[in-house]
Amino acid sequence: MTTQRTRREFLEQVGLTTGVLLAGYSATARGYAANETINVGCIGSGGRCQHLMRALKEVPGARITAVCDVWDKHLEAGKNLAEPGAFATKDHRELLARKDIDAVIIGAPDHQHVPLTIEACAAGKDVYVEKPLTHELSEAAAVVRAQNEYRRVVQVGTQQRSMPHFQKASEIVKSGALGDIHKVHLTWNRNQPRWSREKLGIDPASVDWQRFLGSARPQPFDEYRFRNWRWFWDFGGGIFTDLMVHHVDIAHWFLDLDHPQEAASIGDMFKAQGLWETPDTVQTLLRYPDRQVQVYFEGTFANARNGEMLEFMGSEATLYLDRGRYEIHPERNKKIAASEMILGSGPRGADFYDQPKGEMMHLANWLQCIRTRQKPNAPAEAGVSAASAAHLANQALRSNQVATWKA
Repeated sequence: MTTQRTRREFLEQVGLTTGVLLAGYSATARGYAANETINVGCIGSGGRCQHLMRALKEVPGARITAVCDVWDKHLEAGKNLAEPGAFATKDHRELLARKDIDAVIIGAPDHQHVPLTIEACAAGKDVYVEKPLTHELSEAAAVVRAQNEYRRVVQVGTQQRSMPHFQKASEIVKSGALGDIHKVHLTWNRNQPRWSREKLGIDPASVDWQRFLGSARPQPFDEYRFRNWRWFWDFGGGIFTDLMVHHVDIAHWFLDLDHPQEAASIGDMFKAQGLWETPDTVQTLLRYPDRQVQVYFEGTFANARNGEMLEFMGSEATLYLDRGRYEIHPERNKKIAASEMILGSGPRGADFYDQPKGEMMHLANWLQCIRTRQKPNAPAEAGVSAASAAHLANQALRSNQVATWKA
């Protein structure tokens, strides 16, 4: 394969540096003066949010001045990453009530995403909310309505939309250069023993368990569920909502898809039997018959073959994507040239690369849109669309039947 341009030239062209993204902190109709800092509060300052907090420090024009978490340990960790003297609370309502907070990052579990986003919009805060945006299909209309009625900038944390090689790949797909695309292959395979249950020693008194539960059904405190909520239906949705949603979001974006009409799924407990509620190994086939497209996803924690990757399979060529590169593989006897762009060092299919820094770029896009009041790269509508595919896949999985979209 040939590299069409150097890595440095590509990064310079797309304006990867934060100086280009936010130079000048331009003023907006909302009243931000030139060089005025945006004050950010973080709700759910646990593991994932801590990654975002560190990334935000690389972006000029923002500072973290408030943190909220239901667990003393994560609240203290959030305070250590925030500005000195940052406001700290276990009650998100106290944070949202503060007039000195302009925007919030929501890193709470999935079942809290929509309620917290709606409350934040109503409080006049712009929102960066982790994916998946919704925990169930019925939440979709309310969160989009809140974004639009309160005129808030809502950015969903599907950060691949802000990575430059994904943006370039979108142009390639939309140009028609790959020919007719009828099949998209997605994988997110890991070889990680996520199912071991060890004594964590969490003091129940250090956790506001009722606030963590929120709208979930009443249940006694369980330290394993508290720290591994992704694998329990009350709080998360397993591999489809945790991992697939990133890649199906790209398929929807590139091919102008909204939601699948049908889903057929299988799942097995090869390693997590008796511990998780969601399967540790899954596959789903999503059908978009009106667009003549099938999207196929496979994910497991038992083997890392292919890692995380997408393949858009066209009649002229296949486009391979992961978080560090794209590659074009022509079909036999086709005129399109093979090419690639490698931004990140590391093996194909790795979860994360040194470049591009997707979280930082996605946060920078959000801050830029807070200032300009433009639509961000991943607004609520995009989050609803991507999550809809994961929810339909889970409906098929749990019913052991083909799930059909109902308006």
